[in-house]
Amino acid sequence: MKIVAIVPARGGSKGIPRKNIKDFCGKPLISYIIETALNVPQIDRVIVSTEDKEIAEISKKYGAEVPFIRPIELSSDNTPTMPVLKHAIKYLEEIENYSPSLIILLYPTSPLLGSDRIKEAIGILKKEELDSLVSVVEDKGHFWIKNTYYKRLYPKVIKNRQYVNPLYRENGSIYLFTRTLIMEKNKITGGKVGFMVMKNNESIDIDTNEDFEFAEFRYKKKFQKVIN
Repeated sequence: MKIVAIVPARGGSKGIPRKNIKDFCGKPLISYIIETALNVPQIDRVIVSTEDKEIAEISKKYGAEVPFIRPIELSSDNTPTMPVLKHAIKYLEEIENYSPSLIILLYPTSPLLGSDRIKEAIGILKKEELDSLVSVVEDKGHFWIKNTYYKRLYPKVIKNRQYVNPLYRENGSIYLFTRTLIMEKNKITGGKVGFMVMKNNESIDIDTNEDFEFAEFRYKKKFQKVIN
């Protein structure tokens, strides 16, 4: 079974300029997810999809493949992830005659993600014969939604926290799915879906400068624990 990891890394991030290659604890942010993916034996190839030559060079320096430069029309602020992934898969199949069975979508903005969690996700998908798997965190909060007025969404009946069935929120760390699902069903999550439940402190999806600073704090704390 061929498994390819695809890391989308656009050069034109607005919230944090040049976010994907911004220095994070001494190395470019994107280097962490590349090295994590390379440390998973089940993954055959780690592909970075970017339109940016500097990101491409840095990605190759840390061991990823950049077999193509992403078309500029797939690199705008509002470009969805789906066409970016399909472009990468089509390139591998049509130009390199390489057809993966499973695709794992990983983001540079998850530098705290560990390779063991990726290995675990692949194992769960194979064992349970899933079509897709998503990493999530449990949330037992109380949720409201605004229409004309605010309305309680969940739980409908107030209970003590220990009796509430949790909701599950995607944490942006891992999306694992079959080639059939994305190329024939046009979905990243669908079919028989499984979850890998993670703890809140295992990952962070960096979107703002505050996220970036907090992720560095968490990474340094984790690294110091390993060293000590």
